Amino acid sequence: MADTPIASGIKVRAVVPADEARWRPLWDGYNAFYGRSGSAALPEAITEATWNRFFDDSEPMYALVAEAEGSLVGFTHYLFHRSTTRMALVCYLHDLFTVPMARGRGVARALIDGVYQRAADAGVPRVYWQTQENNTDARHLYDKVAKFQGFIVYSHDQA
Repeated sequence: MADTPIASGIKVRAVVPADEARWRPLWDGYNAFYGRSGSAALPEAITEATWNRFFDDSEPMYALVAEAEGSLVGFTHYLFHRSTTRMALVCYLHDLFTVPMARGRGVARALIDGVYQRAADAGVPRVYWQTQENNTDARHLYDKVAKFQGFIVYSHDQA
């Protein structure tokens, strides 16, 4: 799919290797939002592996960035995977982040729409994601662009 121009001069496009230095501060901001900074920061190897997966044809992980006035102002990472309840693949919108100064300008909606379009182009009929219950600002948008299914997420990390 071609780059997608959005109102207010925002363009959503696939990430390219040359974006790494501009993507990294966004990634760090995203992780800080979820408490993964300082002594709780992700190991550098995870960041490097995440970045490299976007460009590995054997990986089902992809990234879009939102660009405005020559700067990256947001990103989303998504992947396609199988489901036990559907024959078709599904799309998991894994990460979504917008820089604080760009919030309220349609960047997050444009990134979500970009994922919707990439999924449609790939013949993937369902996109889903999760967020923290107290992420109320984001949930106001999510309630407009998707349906809350009522699920609560549990996880367990092996020691």
